Amino acid sequence: MELFESLKQKIKGKNISIVFPEGDDVRILGAASRLAKDGLVNPVILGAKDTVEKVAKDADIDLGDVEIIDYLNQPADQIDEMVSAIVERRKGKTDEAKARDWLKDPNYFGTTLVYMNKINGMVSGANHPTGDTVRPALQIIKTKPGVKLISGAFIMQKGDERYLFADCAINLDPDANALAEIAVESGKVAKTFDIDPKVALLSFSTKGSAKGDMVTKVQEATKLAQEQAPDMDIDGEMQFDAAFVPTVAEKKAPGSKVAGKATVFVFPELQSGNIGYKIAQRFGGFEAIGPILQGLNKPVSDLSRGSNEEDVYKVAIITAAQAL
Repeated sequence: MELFESLKQKIKGKNISIVFPEGDDVRILGAASRLAKDGLVNPVILGAKDTVEKVAKDADIDLGDVEIIDYLNQPADQIDEMVSAIVERRKGKTDEAKARDWLKDPNYFGTTLVYMNKINGMVSGANHPTGDTVRPALQIIKTKPGVKLISGAFIMQKGDERYLFADCAINLDPDANALAEIAVESGKVAKTFDIDPKVALLSFSTKGSAKGDMVTKVQEATKLAQEQAPDMDIDGEMQFDAAFVPTVAEKKAPGSKVAGKATVFVFPELQSGNIGYKIAQRFGGFEAIGPILQGLNKPVSDLSRGSNEEDVYKVAIITAAQAL
């Protein structure tokens, strides 16, 4: 089944709420209207009601089933509750005055709603750089127990083919421990999107065919990932052709449960990951869906500032699926 049809079936009727901090953006409002009409999620828009409604009216967007929260004009008791939640969560790192200041920022306001379980997930980034979305999530929602970092994955889809690439968005040069964590989290996230995880840690070397610190890092990460997730098929280090092409795998990595059958590709650092997914997208004709933020306690998704309404719609569906 096509990915989004499968995800729609999973989330429909589950009463999942998604907050959108960028309520003055026509792309956000168009996607929110569609999500509500399709009965997929309960969209919550942050912004001044008059401004949001004017943007929608000018674009002929129906917001009849969409909740709007004017985050700058909330009852004092509700703000007090949110301030207390932030101060408690930050354990001395953020005082009450700073927390009140944070809540004047829609990304912090939305993130706090998600942290307090008032909303199931957040989608932002249409008008903000990645840091403005990720920073509040790291400070307030934080990572899952046992997970030290977040990473960014892309679902790569073309016809019946579906793969996951990571990390293509967040960590510049992860060490062996971080790379192992990315590999394990990527395998877990792949399952959410109906991908049977066979995780390949990529390198310019396959099973010791080349030497160097970059190779050693991937070898060490592979061993750590295998120890952390013994029930998951994880292997490395291997070149992309050995991971992807069965005939090459037979020569370069005979006996591997992953080589030639990989579905999850873990790049050794951000530069190659970012280049790799864009080559697959532009040369290979794959649709690149993401970045999906992995490792957070609750789902927060970062849009590209070049996103269109359809991108926002799809990222919201993905975020809702992560909330299940």
